[in-house]
Amino acid sequence: MTSSARTLESPEDDVFSTTVRGRTLRVSIRRASVDGPRRTPLLLLNGIGARLEVLQPFVDALPENLEVIRFDVPGIGGSPEPTLPYHMSTFALLVGRLVKQLGYGKVDVLGFSWGGGLAQQVAISGRRWVRKLVLVATGTGSLMVPARPHVLGKMLTPRRHRDGAYAASIAGEIYGGTMRTDPQKAAQALLSDGLAGPGRGYYYQLFAGAGWTTLPFLNMIRQPALIVAGDDDPIIPVINARMMTRGIPNARLHLYRGGHLALITEATELAPVIDEFLAGPV
Repeated sequence: MTSSARTLESPEDDVFSTTVRGRTLRVSIRRASVDGPRRTPLLLLNGIGARLEVLQPFVDALPENLEVIRFDVPGIGGSPEPTLPYHMSTFALLVGRLVKQLGYGKVDVLGFSWGGGLAQQVAISGRRWVRKLVLVATGTGSLMVPARPHVLGKMLTPRRHRDGAYAASIAGEIYGGTMRTDPQKAAQALLSDGLAGPGRGYYYQLFAGAGWTTLPFLNMIRQPALIVAGDDDPIIPVINARMMTRGIPNARLHLYRGGHLALITEATELAPVIDEFLAGPV
């Protein structure tokens, strides 16, 4: 494990690079405060093309006694581009190895958007070390109710992560919610000053989910699960959340008024709901 310069705004975060199964990942850990009871750490799995900084508003809205782990997938943010593609099923095993390598015996897992698909696979393959599962603005992969074609077409390129003006111009159409009236919030959420947007790593993420789905295997997710979905999410129609809630044996649905990016742009509203679920009984 090798240290690197801090790049997050919070001085409490440890940021470093570590190599797991031949892949080097940039990791951030917000250490829990010593006050209050010891809690199960929370592992965050991010959306497509999104560096770990994107989730900072949500991390800031969580209680300080909750330890939070994030990482950049290969080719995104501070993680080097991979030499070979990867698949959701095999990458989930790498995530398990990372958790063990970092010294955690058990974690809760939250997956957002693309990361929600990975989180489902992680929950299936990591039954012994995943305690609770939170799925936010996500679906079941290639077998799901898809977005409209004009929305899907704009998801095939990482341009919105590089070009703030472009991100604002399409934000209402693809993200819905408050992005319809304040599209500039999308550019602020997706871009970080001084950090390059994703390149080939974005397409590796697309390929990782090609032909992959959890729909026939939802009943294999045995952990308590909270499904969090917006009623105005053009990327992931809300019917997908209802399907997951019905398919996962111990799942419940929290439906909020908003769009795809609410976990980031309305973090102070969603963080208490998610924290209440995580802090509750198993």
